[in-house]
Amino acid sequence: MFWVALIAVYIIISLVLVVGILINGIRPAKTLAWLLAIFTIPVGGILLYLLVGRNRRKKKLFPLQNDFLQKIDFENIRTNVPNFPTGGKTIELINATSNYPLTQRNRIAILNNGQETFEAIFSALQKAKEHIHFQYYIFEEGQLASRLLDIFKTKVQQGVRIRLLYDGIGSYSLSKSYIRDLKKSGVEVYQFLPFRFGRFLSSLNYRNHRKIIIVDGEIGFTGGINVSDKYLRGEDVEGNWRDIHLKIEGESAFLLDTVFAVDWYLASGNKVVIKRQPQKLQISNEDKLVQIVPSGPDDDFATMEQVYFSIINNAKQSVFIYNPYIIPNYAILQSLKTAALSGLDVRLLMSESTDSKLVDWCVRAYFESYLKAGIKLYLYPKGFMHSKVVICDDNLVSVGTANLDDRSLHQNYEVNAIVYDALICQQMKQQFLEDCEKSILLNYEEYKKRGWSTRILEGTAKLMSPLL
Repeated sequence: MFWVALIAVYIIISLVLVVGILINGIRPAKTLAWLLAIFTIPVGGILLYLLVGRNRRKKKLFPLQNDFLQKIDFENIRTNVPNFPTGGKTIELINATSNYPLTQRNRIAILNNGQETFEAIFSALQKAKEHIHFQYYIFEEGQLASRLLDIFKTKVQQGVRIRLLYDGIGSYSLSKSYIRDLKKSGVEVYQFLPFRFGRFLSSLNYRNHRKIIIVDGEIGFTGGINVSDKYLRGEDVEGNWRDIHLKIEGESAFLLDTVFAVDWYLASGNKVVIKRQPQKLQISNEDKLVQIVPSGPDDDFATMEQVYFSIINNAKQSVFIYNPYIIPNYAILQSLKTAALSGLDVRLLMSESTDSKLVDWCVRAYFESYLKAGIKLYLYPKGFMHSKVVICDDNLVSVGTANLDDRSLHQNYEVNAIVYDALICQQMKQQFLEDCEKSILLNYEEYKKRGWSTRILEGTAKLMSPLL
């Protein structure tokens, strides 16, 4: 009798999930795959769907996020959209999907590695007068963390309010003793989606991958670099970690502060009043047009996927991409191939190997397809290239946290800064081409000769792409 009841409950749960999938499913192929998994994999199919398959744009983790955002007035900093041949449509897209406006009064500094980045960060933190907002996906103890703790202690004593937010899974190694030291020194600390058994299935797969620092609402930092000593001294296996970060001064620092304030509210339940600082930058030829793009599973639209898609599809001459985790969905893959087949100069620069063998096989599963379409593919051999950068034509650069994979585009909370500026674009292009010269250019005829065992590993890894 017990087993009959158990089977009946299982059937009811399965039918409820099937109805939900049919109502909320977006892509027919994905919907069919989940239906087959539920009916052919007892128990496991249901658990897998609950873990990674649910449509979070329908069933939001944080339904109050939009209510919080609607109370923030961006109108007084909106900039009229210029008549860009490349960026205009992307600007309008971001306005429509995330409501984060284009801003004009900004200064930008490109930080090309960990040493440059943390020197700039420490300098800015030491000058803080009012508040420091600090948010990271990975926060590891070591030389950097110790120095940050010392700076935080000093600034709290000087009356600076410090809020620190870290991801519950990405920073799993952060010790209780370090967190105690932070709190004891006066730093306010919260985890984003901490690992809890009661919320295991609903939250484990949705992480906050953002890296944001804001000082007094005037200076902001974002990009791909985490708080980890491997950016200073490298690792035994991957070698030196290469990454690109941005220092942003001006209106877009205020917008980064707004992104932080929303995440702080979601994690702590406490609201942060973000005051726009008096504008100190004067309009000049140095001011840069910048747009902050936050995205996450609670958004009504897949904002980051649409932004990358728009950048690639609206390119007129070239698309250069730094990214270690290019595991494209159908839309991104087709846009890249279409651009190359249409005569654009499309180049992808990624590491010769990643920090995960499974991810490495999955990334490589698409190489033959790129090369056949005429995309130039470079593998960087001098360490781990962790940058997430898109350089389009001569006036658009995107630097941020979002990879070109399903996790970043649909499951993680991410943030990118898009700079519409010819000089910044020229600087980034020069650095990209220099890195290409140091890298291995793959050849289509040679690459397609790889063995069947390698192809099978790639194909198998590709099936795991939603989890990577």
